[in-house]
Amino acid sequence: MKRYLYITLLAVLGLSSCKKALDVGPKGSLNEDQVATPEQAEGFVTAAYSQLGNDEINRAFSMYQYGNIRADDAYKGGGGISDGDVFHAMETFVTSRPDQWNYDVMWYNIYVGIRRANEGLRVISKFTADEYPLVKERSAELRFLRGYWYLMLENLFKNIPYIDEKLPSQDYKNVKNNEFTRDQILEKIAADFQFAAENLPAKQTQVGRANKYAGYAFLAKTRLFQAYQQNETHAVINIDPAKLQQVVQAADMVAASSYQLQPDFANNFLSGSFENGVEAIMSVQFSTDDGAGRGRVNFGDMLTVPQGIGCCDFQKPSQTLMNAFKTDAAGLPLLDTYNQQNVDFSVNTVDPRVDHTISRPGAPWKYDPNRLVTTAWSRNIPIYGTYNSMKENVSPDCDCFINIAPFFGNTKARIMIRYADVLLFKAEALIELGRQNEALPLINEIRDRAAKSTARLVMANGQPTSRYAVKPYMPGVNIIWNQENARKALRFERRLEMALEGERFFDLMRWGIADQEMNAFFNAEKSTRSIYQNARFTKGRDEYLPIPQNQIFWSENRYVQNPGYN
Repeated sequence: MKRYLYITLLAVLGLSSCKKALDVGPKGSLNEDQVATPEQAEGFVTAAYSQLGNDEINRAFSMYQYGNIRADDAYKGGGGISDGDVFHAMETFVTSRPDQWNYDVMWYNIYVGIRRANEGLRVISKFTADEYPLVKERSAELRFLRGYWYLMLENLFKNIPYIDEKLPSQDYKNVKNNEFTRDQILEKIAADFQFAAENLPAKQTQVGRANKYAGYAFLAKTRLFQAYQQNETHAVINIDPAKLQQVVQAADMVAASSYQLQPDFANNFLSGSFENGVEAIMSVQFSTDDGAGRGRVNFGDMLTVPQGIGCCDFQKPSQTLMNAFKTDAAGLPLLDTYNQQNVDFSVNTVDPRVDHTISRPGAPWKYDPNRLVTTAWSRNIPIYGTYNSMKENVSPDCDCFINIAPFFGNTKARIMIRYADVLLFKAEALIELGRQNEALPLINEIRDRAAKSTARLVMANGQPTSRYAVKPYMPGVNIIWNQENARKALRFERRLEMALEGERFFDLMRWGIADQEMNAFFNAEKSTRSIYQNARFTKGRDEYLPIPQNQIFWSENRYVQNPGYN
């Protein structure tokens, strides 16, 4: 049985949210004015943490729908176009509308997390350090959580109302969504992560709480997005070297900690003793048998379970993503030509990360050579193919695999940010600063780990699942390491390392190349994928989602719609 502090306290206090309006508070909970003891104040911190796991199958705080399906890494999947049709609208862009229910639900539930953080900050500010010795630490945790939610919201919608703990909930409606620029909001988010980094301990005694290195990791991420300055129609118009240097500084703080790359890439995506490992800087905790209904099962990834072991075969890795894992005779990615021909596993060498990330018929599922994937694991092969997403999923033999008929969830911790991500943040910043030689060992460190991650990738006869070949970049030998090539190598490495972890679309948006990459993807895939016949990414609109129409109504038209959606 997995138990975590914030799950248990949530059940005791009965803190929950109801889906009505942004200014509706939790039912069956303590009112802020009723809090008289530090123990009661702790409940508000617990409630803020609990929103990380308050997921559902169509919201996906895992971000697979918003970061992978909306990018070139995955097709929607499922039974067909009408099965989750709003997500089909997202992946093809042309029919994406402000009145889609999923945008409204995503917006609302992120603001639930923000409100809980703000309520907690107001409550604990009433206590002195003598009365409540953890007051500053808990404030730092709440600001970390608020920063996390705002960064997600900003990268999804851009023009958002910013609300902090100083504003009473009854005044939320009066806040406009164009009061602050993107840069100003990212600065506020960075301030929350900076405060967290400076006031949290290096190590927490309770699993699931943020520590100082989580603060620095997300500070590096925020500063990296902030460095790529956008105009009002989302085009990148400048890259700020001062912000890039702040990325490097924050990443260096994480590098000086005990966090490191797992020796085997697989370890990041296994359950049990591998959860919350040396690479997982911050993770969402799930549980079973904890007294809270069916437990805290990961609902957000539930639909991505292959049909062969559960339901419902969403998030189908794209052929383009599969092709990206091919390697050449030198063990390097085919940076410019990878998508000219589909990978042939009997001929091509590949990066081992492909078999940790994507399943295919004839290959083992989650390192079990006696359980081979078949075409029957896929629901709609003509539209979505036969590949399945592996990282977020588990073995059906795991006691963490939970049947919630007709769906199957799991209680494996969901990594919010890992050490490899931070290394790549730093490498990207260094390259954009013209210091690509300093970025080279960081990229090669990740490639070296990939090359060594083959022990579990075997068939029943002991032979490797695929033909693996990964080598480091060696300037003057297999690559000319100038800024242009280093940038290309870094961006490709991010795709391979972070594939299907919800980051791809946001990377393309940050770099200002989403229109180029997505329209090239549609052109490459439309001959074999009917879903993309009319797909088109419109530059200046589709980098961000529309402001949900229900939220515009709720604000009494104070909110301004994003460009191109009117």
